[in-house]
Amino acid sequence: MCNSAAFAVAIGLSMPASAQTEATTQATQAGEAGDDQIVVTGSRLQVPGMESNSPITTVGAEEIRLQGATNVENVLNRLPQITPDSNENVSNGADGTARVNLRNLGSNRNLVLVNGQRLLPIQATDLNLIPSALVQRVDVVTGGASAVYGSDAVSGVINFILRDDLSGVRADVQYGFANHRNDNADRRALVRSSGFNTALPSPVDGQRLDANIAFGANLEDGKGNVTAYFGYRNVKPILQYNRDVSACALDPNDALDGFVCGGSSNNEYGRFSPLSGGSYNNTRDGSKTWVPYDSSFRYNYAPLNYFQRNDTRYTAGAFAHYEVTPAADVYGSFMFMDDRTNSQVAPSALFQGYTYNINCNNPLLSAQQGNLLCGADYGTAAQKDVYIGYRPVAAPAQPRRDDLRHTDYRFTGGVRGEIAPGIRYDANALFSTVLFNETYSNDIDPAKANKALKVVNVNGVPTCLSVIDKSDTACVPLNVFQYRGPSAEALNYIYAPTSTRGIDKETVLNAAVTVDGSAFGATLPWAEHGISAVVGVERRHESLEFKADALALAKGTKEIAGSFNVSELFTEVRVPLVEGKRFFEELSLTGGYRLSKYSNNDDYISTYKGELAWAPSRDLRLRAGYNRAIRAPNISELFSAQQPGNVTTQDPCAGARPQATLAQCQRTGVTAAQYGNIIECPSEQCTGFFGGNPALKPEEADTYTAGLVLTPRFLRGLSMSVDYFHIKVKDYISSIPVTLAISQCISSGDPFFCSLFNRNPRNGVLFGGDANTAGYILSTTQNTGSLKTSGLDIGLNYTQRTGIGRFNLDFVGTWLHDLITEPLPGLGSYDCKGLFGGTCGQPSPEWRHQARLTWTTADGIGTFSVNWRYIGGTALSLNTSDPFLTGSTYKLNAKLPAYNYFDLTTSVKITEGLDFRAGVNNLFDKDPPAIAQGLLASFGNGNTYPGFYDVAGRSFFFGLTAAF
Repeated sequence: MCNSAAFAVAIGLSMPASAQTEATTQATQAGEAGDDQIVVTGSRLQVPGMESNSPITTVGAEEIRLQGATNVENVLNRLPQITPDSNENVSNGADGTARVNLRNLGSNRNLVLVNGQRLLPIQATDLNLIPSALVQRVDVVTGGASAVYGSDAVSGVINFILRDDLSGVRADVQYGFANHRNDNADRRALVRSSGFNTALPSPVDGQRLDANIAFGANLEDGKGNVTAYFGYRNVKPILQYNRDVSACALDPNDALDGFVCGGSSNNEYGRFSPLSGGSYNNTRDGSKTWVPYDSSFRYNYAPLNYFQRNDTRYTAGAFAHYEVTPAADVYGSFMFMDDRTNSQVAPSALFQGYTYNINCNNPLLSAQQGNLLCGADYGTAAQKDVYIGYRPVAAPAQPRRDDLRHTDYRFTGGVRGEIAPGIRYDANALFSTVLFNETYSNDIDPAKANKALKVVNVNGVPTCLSVIDKSDTACVPLNVFQYRGPSAEALNYIYAPTSTRGIDKETVLNAAVTVDGSAFGATLPWAEHGISAVVGVERRHESLEFKADALALAKGTKEIAGSFNVSELFTEVRVPLVEGKRFFEELSLTGGYRLSKYSNNDDYISTYKGELAWAPSRDLRLRAGYNRAIRAPNISELFSAQQPGNVTTQDPCAGARPQATLAQCQRTGVTAAQYGNIIECPSEQCTGFFGGNPALKPEEADTYTAGLVLTPRFLRGLSMSVDYFHIKVKDYISSIPVTLAISQCISSGDPFFCSLFNRNPRNGVLFGGDANTAGYILSTTQNTGSLKTSGLDIGLNYTQRTGIGRFNLDFVGTWLHDLITEPLPGLGSYDCKGLFGGTCGQPSPEWRHQARLTWTTADGIGTFSVNWRYIGGTALSLNTSDPFLTGSTYKLNAKLPAYNYFDLTTSVKITEGLDFRAGVNNLFDKDPPAIAQGLLASFGNGNTYPGFYDVAGRSFFFGLTAAF
C-alpha cells in the first residue's frame, strides 16, 4: 500500500505542470506552503495572503518529465526568456558546466538559487548539481532582485524548489537516444565533391541513461522529515561526422553566396610560412617538396569534434528538519555531485602562430625546401623563424580530449521558528566547494616540437641539438618536411598532457527576523492583513585558487588566486493599503533595501526596490515594480591572469586579396609592405588578449516591470498574465568584443577601437599561441558602457474538463522590443533584436514561444501531450547598415528562417504507484540551420548554434517511475 506522500508524487506524473502563468504559480505556491505561511520567490517575507509582485514563469516537475530531460538546463533553454549558455553541446572551449542566461544579459547576471539560497559561487555555477528527479518546480523571476538576494540578481533569479518532505520511496529510470535521418542532398553533395566522407544515413547515437532513487520518512508525528536521494546519469557522445550539417567545416565561397567545405590551414600535409615572406605546403605525394599554399590543402577538422559531449554524473544528497519546539525548527541539507565529461576536437598540430626555428643545415630538409626557407644561408647553422601548420593525422594521432571533472559539495544548516505570535526568525549558514580538475591530452607541446626541429647530422644520423648540448637528451628529430614524415618516436616525444586544478569556495551566513503586524493590530483601517517586515544581516565570503602544472604554465596558462567578502544589512516591508473593498480587492505597497560593504571597495553600496499591486476584483490583478540592482565583479573578473585566447572571427586585412582597403588596414597597424601578404587566421580563429582587472567597480541596473494577471470567474480554468520588462545595466563588466573592435576600426577609424589592435610587428598577423609574440586584439575586462533590453512576456494556462477527460493548454511567449548594447559611454550603441552573428552572436529573435496541449483521460490513467516550440527568424547583423555591426555583405546566411519544433509524449499509469512514459522530441527530425563557421560566436559549434537549435535530430525516450 502506497503512503499518501509517495502516492501524490506518482499521481503528479499525470498532471500538466509546464511553463505556467503567474496566477497558476501563486496557487501552486499557496498550496505547497499551507494556510499559515506562503513562500514567494522574489521576497523574503513569508506572510498569509501574500502574492508575488514580480513576474514569474514556473516550470513544473511534470514538464521536465514530458520533455524527457535529464539536464535541467535543456528545459530552461526552451523558455523564451532564456538564451542558451554553457551546455552539453559545447565542445571546443567547454568548461564542463551548465549555465543559464536570462534575458540574454549573460549567465553571470542572474542568480541561481536552491530553495531560496545560493546554489554555488557565481563564477562556478553549474546546474549539473541539481537533481532533476527531485525538482518540484523552477521559478524564473524577471527583474533585479539584489535588494532581496544580494549581488548578481540583475536580470532576475532562477529558484529551484526541491522536494524535501518525501515519505516513502520513489525510483525513476529513463533511457533515450537520437535517430537522425541524414538526407540533406546539398550538404551531402558538397561533402562528396570535397573528397570527404558523408555522414551515415541514419545513425543512432547520443544514448542517455538516467536513474534516480529518493526516499524519505516523517519523524515523530510530523515534527520532522528526512529525505535522501541518489542519482546516476550517463550520456554518450554525438560526433559532428554523424550529421549532414557538420560533416565538414563550412566556409562561404568567394562570392559569399554559397558554401564550400573549408577547414584549417593547419593541415595534414604541412604548411610553412617563413616570417621573411612566402607561404608553402608539402605536396600530397609525400615528397620533400614545397608548393605554394592554397585553400585546397585545408584540413577538415569537423568530423571528430563532439556535437554532444559524453558525460557521467553521480549525485547524492539529503534534506532534514526537526521541530524541537515551535521556537526551534532545526534544518539542514547536503548536496554532492561528481561529474566527468570530455570535450573532443580534431587532432593537435604544430599550430601557426607559434614561432618555430629551423636551422638551415637541418638534414631533414630537401635542397628545394632549404633554398626557399634560407636562401643563401642554406647549409649553414643559421636559424630561420617560420610558422608551421602541420597536423600529423596520418600517424596514429588521437583527437585532443579535454577531461573535465567537477566535484561539488554544498552544505546548509540553520534554525528557525516563532518566538512570539507574529514574530519569526531564521538563522542559517551555507558552505559550498567546487573542485575542478582538467587534463588536456593528445596535445603537442610546441616547446618540445621546437627542440625537435633543430637537427644536425652526427655521423650520418640526424640528431637534436638539445641532445648534443645535453639540455634535453630525450629529444627525437621531427620530420615535418613531408607528408607522413614524423616517426612514432618523435610523436611520442612531442605529445604531452597538461593538467590544471581549481577550488572555489563560498560561505554565506544569514540571519533575519520577520514580523507580521496582524498579530499586533498593525493594520491599516481599510486592510485585512497587517503591515509585515523583515530585517536581516548577511555575511558572504568567496575565494578562488587555480593551479597549473609546469607544462601548462610553459604553454601560457596562468594561475589565479583571490578572495573577497561582503557584509550586508537588508530589510523588506509590505503594507496592505486596502483589501476586500469595491474596486479594491487588494491595494498594497512593498519596499526593500540592502546596504552592502565589499572588502575590495571602499564605498557602501545601496540596492532597493518598490512594488505596487492593485486588484480591482478577484478577476484582475495589476502590478508594477522598480528595482535597483547591482552586480559586484566576481573573482575571475577581478583576478584572472591576462593572456591570449582564440576567438571566432577573421582578419579583414589578411590574405592575398584583403576585404579591407590599404587605408583601412593601416588604421589597424598594417604597413604597406605587409598589405596583401598577411596570413589568414587559421580555422577562422584570431587571437584576443583577455584577463581580469582588480580595479573593477560594481555594475548598476535599473529594472521596471508592469503587468496584469487575469483569472476570470466567468471562464473558469483560465489564467493569463502579460508583463512588460525593461532592464538597463550601467558600467557593465565585460570586454570590447574582438569582432566589434575589428568592424569599428575598419568602418569608422575610431581611434579607441583602432588602439586595441596589436599586430605581430614582423608579419602583421592577428593570431599566435606564444604570449610574447602573438598578434592580438586587446579585450581585457573593464567597466564598459550599458546593456538594455525590454519586451513583453505573455503566459496562459487553460484547463477544460469534458466527458472524455481533461484538456490543458500551457503557453509562454516573449516579444523582444530591444536588446541594446552601448560598448562605451558616448560612443553610440547597437540593437541586436532580430539579429545573429558577428558582434550579436547567438540569434535574438523578436518572438519565441512554447505551447503545450495535454489531454488526460477521464479516469486519470493516461495522458497524451504535444508541445510546439517556435523560434522566430533572424537576420545577419553584418548585412545591416548599423556602423557597429556592418561588415562584408553575405547573400549566404543573410537570414535564418523561423523554426517550429514539435514534441510528443504519452504516459500511462500501469498500476497504483507505477507509471510509464514515452516520447519523441523534434518529431519531424528538422535539421538545424547551416551557418558559415566565421559567423559563429560564443557557443557556436558544428556550423550552427547547437544550444539554440536541435542538433541531435529526432530523439526518443522511455521512462518508468515507481512510488511506494
